[in-house]
Amino acid sequence: MGVELVEASTVVEEASNRLRTMEGHEFQQITIHKPTSMFEAVNMVKISSKVSSLVGNLFEIDAAELLAADPVLGRLGPWIRQDPDFPDVLLNWNKEIKPGFEVKAWYPLSTEITGRFKDSQLAFANDNTYVVLFAWLPEHLLFGKPRVLKIAIVSGKSIAAARDNHYHNPPDYLVIEPRDTSARTKNLQQRNTSGYKWQSGNLDKAHEVVASWGENGQQYKPAPEYQEYLAELRSKYTYRLDTNYGKMDRVVAAGVESFKTDVLNMTIEGKKISDWIKVFRARNPENTAKALDAAFDIPGELKTTAVDSQIAPDRTENT
Repeated sequence: MGVELVEASTVVEEASNRLRTMEGHEFQQITIHKPTSMFEAVNMVKISSKVSSLVGNLFEIDAAELLAADPVLGRLGPWIRQDPDFPDVLLNWNKEIKPGFEVKAWYPLSTEITGRFKDSQLAFANDNTYVVLFAWLPEHLLFGKPRVLKIAIVSGKSIAAARDNHYHNPPDYLVIEPRDTSARTKNLQQRNTSGYKWQSGNLDKAHEVVASWGENGQQYKPAPEYQEYLAELRSKYTYRLDTNYGKMDRVVAAGVESFKTDVLNMTIEGKKISDWIKVFRARNPENTAKALDAAFDIPGELKTTAVDSQIAPDRTENT
């Protein structure tokens, strides 16, 4: 490589270059068979996203093996897959700062990148952990082996900061750090932030409280003293936990939006992925059936009484 790999930042850079070669990688452990009927086909569109959790785990395994087999990276120490520890893939070398990668899988027919990123900025103090976001689809869109379409590798620290800056807007919206759980065993330690949305109370008074914090009082800080300010607001006014907080598609992080655009513009089986999404979300299911039949020669007619009137892909992808 021509680079001396002695710093975690350099290792992450070189390992990232190696992981990018996994674009086009197929997971041999899974094969989704071709639908034998139109009814099966339109329903497979709706449920295939549920395979993302398994595909993400397989990526972690293959990534750890790829880095371990590299003639330079593999000599630095063991590359391990951690489950359920953080991050997913880690170089367990004999240095205090250990480089690693957190993996997020995206099935683009779900349209939204639903993988969540809630890790505190404090988990990335040394900027040694990067996020590997990869898009996948079956090799023939509906069937075949899962294939990696595209990979984006972004600093975890930058994503966490972008998320906090995007959401945090006191008193309307608060980003709350996890409690100090360092005294607990490793499996019980907390590292995830949470988002809280204003519900009720005297909003004018709440703005006065925030103004008392000083000129930069609205700027997010993970520091304990700033978190005490936020705790004061939560004790005086009513907030609700935001269940959509932390979705990768909503953090407005550099590199994530361009990655999404590039993926949706990719052509699979004669159409851009964005156009396939329009086909699957068409209000007339017969048009969906015609497009699938034309592309894949799937037998049988669509029984509209047996399926939803709108064939929309499942958006509950869990990665």
